[in-house]
Amino acid sequence: MLNIEFLKQNNLILFEAIAGSKSFGLATETSDTDIKGVYFLPKNEFFGLNYIPQIANETNDIVYYEIGRFVELLQKNNPNILEILATPEDCILHKNPLMDLLNPEDFLSKLCKDTFAGYAISQIKKAKGLNKKILNPVEKERKSLLDFCFILSDYGSVSAKEWLVKTKKIQEKCGLVSIPNTKGMFALFYDETDTFGYKGILQNEDANQVSHSSIPKGEKMEAYLYCNLDSYSNYCKTYREYWKWVEERNEERYNVNQKHGQNYDSKNMMHTIRLLQSCESIFKNNTMQVRVENRDELIDIKAGNWSYEAVIKKAESLIKLIEYYYSISKLPDFPNSEKTTKILLNIRNSLYQ
Repeated sequence: MLNIEFLKQNNLILFEAIAGSKSFGLATETSDTDIKGVYFLPKNEFFGLNYIPQIANETNDIVYYEIGRFVELLQKNNPNILEILATPEDCILHKNPLMDLLNPEDFLSKLCKDTFAGYAISQIKKAKGLNKKILNPVEKERKSLLDFCFILSDYGSVSAKEWLVKTKKIQEKCGLVSIPNTKGMFALFYDETDTFGYKGILQNEDANQVSHSSIPKGEKMEAYLYCNLDSYSNYCKTYREYWKWVEERNEERYNVNQKHGQNYDSKNMMHTIRLLQSCESIFKNNTMQVRVENRDELIDIKAGNWSYEAVIKKAESLIKLIEYYYSISKLPDFPNSEKTTKILLNIRNSLYQ
């Protein structure tokens, strides 16, 4: 069975390094140690039917990539993979001389604008979504469609629930008939004695549509009811997303964010700013820089000492700089796949001779 222990026992590891916050120069006392690396498969495994592109431990903080998969991701300018290749010397644990054939400069291209800045922008949107969730919590008790129904009254409206209480009526005894050429408008009738078997406004609390009833001719209409089904659908979506987020969120990080009270995931936004700065450096200096030069500033963001608005402003200014340096960059549009694939072939030939 191919696992990390097998890779080590059979000397299949080509590269191994400390990654993440420790390689960025952003580690604190509570930081975990992430290990990333590159391996090659035994010849029979590679040429057979058991090609395995990636091996990781259960917590995914130790990950190794097969050399072909590694080069493939480099050609796509994957930020995490470029950072592994450009790991600072003091974080490298093992390096086969063949890995010296792979240089970050052979892979850097204008694709980085999408892979680095594009990912960072998606994280900013995620942070805005988190900000919205924290500032606008959704009550655990789920609303029903009846909460989105209103009775027309004079020149305004009142909630259907309020109207039912005020008029001492029961929703199950109501009958609705849709009004032609309108959206969400119904004529409401009431059957105090349950003579006609009206179906009520809703048949049950979980109903996603109001009920329609057969109304005998000549019955007196009680009121006009408007059902805002679009608003109810939006609420259901927000409810599902919010409580899914509550269920899956990292409680430790959430509690830290609650403690500093800035209403955003400060650790995530620290890395977003770092990623944008790395992208700026690529287009400004044509080099990949992993170790940060502004540790104090980034740690300050992680600690929640920056307001949400200040972090977003910082990110937006970096995006503008990236756009400028991108416009004058001499980097190719794409990595030279022919050249880098040839390097991969040379590595494989050396390994399998």
